[in-house]
Amino acid sequence: MDDQTEAQRSFRTAMANLSAAVNVVTTDGRHGRAGVTVSAACSVTDTPPTMLVCVNRSSSSHDIVLANGRICVNVLGTDQEELAMHFAGATNVPTSERFGAGSWDFDTHGVPVLRDALASVVGRIVTRRTQGSHTVAFVEIDAVTARVDGGALVYFQRRFHALSATSLSA
Repeated sequence: MDDQTEAQRSFRTAMANLSAAVNVVTTDGRHGRAGVTVSAACSVTDTPPTMLVCVNRSSSSHDIVLANGRICVNVLGTDQEELAMHFAGATNVPTSERFGAGSWDFDTHGVPVLRDALASVVGRIVTRRTQGSHTVAFVEIDAVTARVDGGALVYFQRRFHALSATSLSA
């Protein structure tokens, strides 16, 4: 049964046309290790370097991510759709077992960093706000690694798509 209003349905349809990078947000700390796939992440400013990350409050990782307060935003490449599905909970693998897929560095920054991510941005949550179904977290950045040799995984029209660097120059 669809209990959404017409405004909600229209908004969701419009937002499906807003392509977004696919990211796996990871954390580790006193409250445990967790990760979740998000498409709502973006830069805010470079002074100081800050990102905005939105995490669905119904995610099993939500409370762990916020309680630990330190995260890594792993920007996924074209060959990482399966990992995105894994951390989105679409494969029914428990949160505690999701890090069995992919190659992770658990030690360098104190949070899981995906070794072959297109970019990995490590930081600490400095401000957060609940807005409807999500928590919006502002993250000040401590460390960044980035590659320039791969394409991006994007979410558009409720599906994953590969965006290659060659398609950008064509």
